[in-house]
Amino acid sequence: MTPEALTEIDLPFPDRRDGKVRVSFALDGEHAGHRLFVTTDRLSAFDRILAGVPYKGQVLNQLSAWWFEQTADIVDNHIVSIPDPNVTIARSATPLTVEVVVRGYITGVTDTALWTAYARGERTIYGHTLPDGLVKNDPLPHPIVTPTTKGELGAHDIPITCAEVVDGGYVDAELWERVQTAALAVFERGAERGRDAGLILADTKYEFGVADDGTLLLIDEVHTPDSSRWWVAESYDERHAAADEPESLDKEVVRRALADVDFRGDGDIPELPDDVWAATTARYVDAYERLTGASFDHADYPAGPRIRAALAHLEPSSGATT
Repeated sequence: MTPEALTEIDLPFPDRRDGKVRVSFALDGEHAGHRLFVTTDRLSAFDRILAGVPYKGQVLNQLSAWWFEQTADIVDNHIVSIPDPNVTIARSATPLTVEVVVRGYITGVTDTALWTAYARGERTIYGHTLPDGLVKNDPLPHPIVTPTTKGELGAHDIPITCAEVVDGGYVDAELWERVQTAALAVFERGAERGRDAGLILADTKYEFGVADDGTLLLIDEVHTPDSSRWWVAESYDERHAAADEPESLDKEVVRRALADVDFRGDGDIPELPDDVWAATTARYVDAYERLTGASFDHADYPAGPRIRAALAHLEPSSGATT
């Protein structure tokens, strides 16, 4: 399923928005107040689209749907239905203007990574004071929330502190407290499910939005190889002791390959060998299968009838903002 294929389904789309890894459409008329998301196989690292990873879109879409179910008792989410492996119908929401990153380990290779700042000698980072003596990929004393502003396509996110979220007018104090509480609880649930699957959730990014009735919603994607750093637990102790990277099931394989040629996000993106992309696909599928316990089967079939049927069962909407 591609965004272009939706034109064959004869649905009213007054608004199309192209994101880094998905395309969304606002629905009109009787379906107003909902958006239809189509995932793509694009992978973005260092804030720019680098290449297509086969089947990534379906893994992202279906794994997120599974995680929304796993965390629905913690915070409401925007999912209405998944009529196609690449397609989500969701409640419209007004996204918060900050992304919420929760970190359980001190790691990373980008300029905004916790480890990058710590290795420069900083000890108060994102407003959190960290102890001396940490080494790369150590667990933190406890998970911490490190928000960033949302970078536009091709632009870097800007790290800010939790105090700056409120003081800068990004989110009011009461709502920000609810967001942090929900984010830490979702992270704890993710880490727990990960342990059951033999994986370590090192850090992750969440996006939240507010529905027109004021409901706080978890939106976008959750705990996928795109939004989270997943380590294979059995590789962690030995590799960490050797100051090596744990085996990962996420797009870090791409970031590390770029870092190996001294690329950190600026200038022309170097070409990577085909085996980097093949390895990335394998890791995405492995993460899906370990976490859900289900086999991943690539599906390719006409989506129109299922999307129309799903839309026919939508409850009337009051027309939330997007």
